[in-house]
Amino acid sequence: MIAFHAKLYLVMLAGFFAIDMIWLGLLARNFYQRHLGYLLSESPNWAAAIVFYLLFIAGLQLFVVVPALQANSWPKLLFLAAAFGLITYSTYDLTNMATVKNWPWIVTVVDLMWGVVLATVVSCIAFQAGRWLR
Repeated sequence: MIAFHAKLYLVMLAGFFAIDMIWLGLLARNFYQRHLGYLLSESPNWAAAIVFYLLFIAGLQLFVVVPALQANSWPKLLFLAAAFGLITYSTYDLTNMATVKNWPWIVTVVDLMWGVVLATVVSCIAFQAGRWLR
């Protein structure tokens, strides 16, 4: 059972990292630079980013993928994944809206949509992988 969860975690981590790097490095790079350039550092804090990725994937596996696999339910997976992405990304963005002067609302809207898409796509990959790994 531990081997199953470890393999599933690695699949999710690889998928999440690849998809998020395409988003951050290619698709949305100019968007964030335009709206948050005044806040961005010259290089990412990779330690913080890695901890976020590890925790996010653990939460996604624990609260979304495993329950959906246990129920063998695509609808459950899609609902839990979208909810998890929305809630987790809301934590960051709505806190910033509440505390950072001139935080752009458009960044919050885009981030929340991205959180839903990212969590859902990674969860779908993991659900298929989990069904295959069983």
